[in-house]
Amino acid sequence: MKKFFSRFFPIIPVSIILGMTIFSHSCANTTTPPSGGPKDTIPPVITEIYPVIGQVNVPTHKTKLKIEFNEYVKVKDPKSLFLSPPLEKSPQFKMQGKSVIVYFESDLDSNKTYTLDLTNAIVDNNEGNMYPGFTLVFSTGDRIDSMMVTGIVQDCNSLKPLKGATVMLYKDHADSAVFLKRPDAAVKTDEWGYFCIRNIQDTIYRMYAVIDENNNNKYEAESEKIAFIDTLVKPVTYVNDSLPELQKYDMKDTLNCLARKTEFELNVFKEKPSKQMIVNKERVGERTAYITFMAPYAQIDSIWIKGVPSDQLITQFNIMQDSLEIWVNDPKPQPDTLFLNVNYLKTDTLGMLNPFTEEIKLLKPKKSPGKSSSRDIKKEDTTAVFTIEAKPENVEQYGFVIEFTYPLVESAFDSLTFRYLNPRQQEAFGKYSVRQDSLNLRKYIVTPSEKLQPGYEYFLKIPHRKFKDINGFYNDSSEVKVSLPKDDKLSTMNLVMSNVRNKYIVDLLNEKRDKVLRSYIIDKDETLAFPYLKAGKYSIRITEDLNRNGIVDTGILLEKKQPEKVRFYKLEDGTFLIDIPEMMEIEQNIDIAEMFK
Repeated sequence: MKKFFSRFFPIIPVSIILGMTIFSHSCANTTTPPSGGPKDTIPPVITEIYPVIGQVNVPTHKTKLKIEFNEYVKVKDPKSLFLSPPLEKSPQFKMQGKSVIVYFESDLDSNKTYTLDLTNAIVDNNEGNMYPGFTLVFSTGDRIDSMMVTGIVQDCNSLKPLKGATVMLYKDHADSAVFLKRPDAAVKTDEWGYFCIRNIQDTIYRMYAVIDENNNNKYEAESEKIAFIDTLVKPVTYVNDSLPELQKYDMKDTLNCLARKTEFELNVFKEKPSKQMIVNKERVGERTAYITFMAPYAQIDSIWIKGVPSDQLITQFNIMQDSLEIWVNDPKPQPDTLFLNVNYLKTDTLGMLNPFTEEIKLLKPKKSPGKSSSRDIKKEDTTAVFTIEAKPENVEQYGFVIEFTYPLVESAFDSLTFRYLNPRQQEAFGKYSVRQDSLNLRKYIVTPSEKLQPGYEYFLKIPHRKFKDINGFYNDSSEVKVSLPKDDKLSTMNLVMSNVRNKYIVDLLNEKRDKVLRSYIIDKDETLAFPYLKAGKYSIRITEDLNRNGIVDTGILLEKKQPEKVRFYKLEDGTFLIDIPEMMEIEQNIDIAEMFK
């Protein structure tokens, strides 16, 4: 044993190591303030540990660990008493004077190195000062494993670090291991999303990070999020406990926390359901219904309604292809029950996709009881209803968006009136073009032919009875107005995108990076304009849209598919926030290939 201690703590006594090495990064003064004096702000200090750090041949049966402090403490968060490798049941504890006694409801495995992490678990009794953290290492065999892996866990969309994620290592490389087994080693991430799994065996692992909601150290796809490393992981050797990666720093110590090595990066995502079946259906009108699938990208071979000619059936998937809208293009009254048949690939009892024809009864919505009146008649029961949307900040990018409630059977877009007033209130008429949205057949985009000007007022008018929907109804007239601000305090940011070799989604986000303000989808080199910006800080998020569907796709674990890559534009000073002052037009050059290399 003496030889062992000389290996782990050469020359320096253990008591000094515990007083200096463990707490050097969090506090200097370890004395207790006198009663009635200044408020106690000093965290508790460990005075005794059993088994001692690095002890071998620790008994496996009825194992108890003792950590004694210089003052009375309490366990604030029992979940933070984290044992690796995890047992079936979490560690239990009891207080004994100034000591925390940790015990286990099942035996430990023989010939195995264990680590007990106390980070964020213990506070003092009086003021709730948090113990900075400590990892107790011991072995039930005759040696201590000495390998480690480090990294960071972050959200796949915001790239924000995730605190409390469980990082897991498996010697079993089967895809099912993370679903069925407890890991061979694990650790919780800190506030920086950082992790260091230490004192592990020298072997090859599969690595995952799980937001373990029920703390069972397994992955449950229906309710939890996950990340994984594509390749097998080989740990590295550490020499001593002075490595930055092994220290328990104050989370406010930015420089030291950032100095730690992050070998692996895990991007956490929520999987879409993998089982495919129809989970909901509803008839929402005389001629309108929808069906919803459990999983995205449903594969439909054919669809029909009994008694309805195929050319009278209109269908449309949403962008995720997990919801299908259905319309009957026939103005005459429809039966109380429509029999819809859907031939699609459904997940069978073995988890395989096979062709299946499902008949769905669609019942006509029941009207409210009582006598009907003119007030009960909805506008869409007599009129082709539509909305027009135009916002000053993106009308030049997205145009005027017209969306009808039902598909059209007759249209006259050349009858639209597009006019504008200049700041002197002089009226003129402009040209425009119209295109149907590729993802929504009820939506049309009206794009002005000329560049819109600040300080101008623009009007788009839809005249009476120029559009007819599948119900046989015509539209009322409507006009929308959009005023482009002429505010000297507003600014413009231009992004010069170069080396664009794929399709990308470019989002302008607020300072907290939790709200998308504007978006572009690009597939070539171009300059993106973001006008009418208030002074403040913004960030630019760019997503690589490999399947070119215009949305950010999540990952699929069993298919080894990572979520689509996300990058935030980093400035020369290493920060991610662009500070835009008032009354400025700024330009940022972004090399896409460099960001995604």
